[in-house]
Amino acid sequence: MGLVDQILDRLQDLARRLIEALFGPEAQPEPEPIPVPVRDRR
Repeated sequence: MGLVDQILDRLQDLARRLIEALFGPEAQPEPEPIPVPVRDRR
């Protein structure tokens, strides 16, 4: 089963590379901005 697992892993990697080449890299979610406390001196 080890050989079958290696072949499947390589096929998955190849498929991932092919999809990235055709459609661009996987979309990453935009990080949410971290609120920074500000002392407002009026």
